[in-house]
Amino acid sequence: MTVYVKGVVFEGVDFDDPNSWKLDAYVKRGGYAALKKIIENKITQDEIIAEMKASSLRGRGGAGFPTGLKWSFMPRSFPGQKYLVCNTDEGEPGTFKDLDIMVNNPHALIEGMIIGGYAMGITVGYNYIHGEVFEAYERFEEALEEARAAGFLGDKILGSDFCFQLHGHHGYGAYICGEETALLESLEGKKGQPRFKPPFPASYGLYGKPTTINNTETFASVPYIIREGGQKFLELGKPNNGGTKLFSVSGHVNRPGNYEVPLGLPFSELLEMCGGMRDGKKLKAVIPGGSSAPVLPADIMMQCTMDYDSIAKAGSMLGSGAVIVMDESVCMVKALERLSYFYHEESCGQCTPCREGTGWLYRVVHRIEHGLGRPEDLDLLLSVGGNIAGRTICALGDAAVMPVQGMLKHFRAEFEHHIQHKSCLVPGF
Repeated sequence: MTVYVKGVVFEGVDFDDPNSWKLDAYVKRGGYAALKKIIENKITQDEIIAEMKASSLRGRGGAGFPTGLKWSFMPRSFPGQKYLVCNTDEGEPGTFKDLDIMVNNPHALIEGMIIGGYAMGITVGYNYIHGEVFEAYERFEEALEEARAAGFLGDKILGSDFCFQLHGHHGYGAYICGEETALLESLEGKKGQPRFKPPFPASYGLYGKPTTINNTETFASVPYIIREGGQKFLELGKPNNGGTKLFSVSGHVNRPGNYEVPLGLPFSELLEMCGGMRDGKKLKAVIPGGSSAPVLPADIMMQCTMDYDSIAKAGSMLGSGAVIVMDESVCMVKALERLSYFYHEESCGQCTPCREGTGWLYRVVHRIEHGLGRPEDLDLLLSVGGNIAGRTICALGDAAVMPVQGMLKHFRAEFEHHIQHKSCLVPGF
């Protein structure tokens, strides 16, 4: 289920029309008008990047880094090959928005990548697609063929001297490949493990060449910005949080799904759009930005607006926009056990703190959940987490630690009850 509310990525998409994803339908709703505008008016690279900066579009993959600023890092005068990469390796638990874009509006992504290539002087791009969504991969390949046949992609685009080749690449379902440098390693045919940074991809990326990497939703937002202007996009959201954002809402709500809404929308309104809490139960907690984001209790979350700054001020992060809603029936110890197991299983094993530490986190939470916890275990969890966070090549270690820290900060009493009484504080568990 996708709900479009004053959106950008799904502007004009008819979800009831099985052909709405095709090129003809995309063009009828304004598709490729931004690319035509650039070619026909000979808009410069600097002008495009200026519009991107004015839009305040922030990376929709999780980090929230300003897109226009990232594009400006690309050395446009570099004489050799450069690369543009889309990160569609959507593996964060609770996130399912990029799959929706690939299936329902792939040409918005393609046009956004073509524009990105033009703006940064790049002629080759890759879309790295999560290995467990083959339907989306096939849909993307069909859309590429449509775009090539129509002259929007390939050599001498729309009769200009600009050439851009774009390829889909099917991954293998590893969560770690969502980390940008591990993704690059996988694209090169190697084991998907993160690289040390620096050097950063803008100077040493795919095949050792300058590379810019953005998320699927980020690229799919670009055509609107160029067509309508960065200021108009910014005004859809709020200062420093331009535009609309896709939120993948799951958990104990009546209507889970993807909701494209303006950044800055109060969480209470988003919850109402989702039909409220399932079975009339009370809201207990929300993970606002995917499984790696610290959990927030209901009283704090209900005061938040859905934007990067508000969620950060509350002590969590907007992340990928995966909103996991939990009602009063949820045992937070059990929830953390499941999350800790995921990060333990998905660690690539390259860094000792993450390889060993995520296993320790899981085993300690596991024994607390199963009535074998000790009073010192809660401090042990924080101690182990402190020896993981900030001590690994990539952020997976931090992603494993933040749920632990958030749970103990806001729901410590449930963990203490498990340890003291060998049972759950929540009825039914």
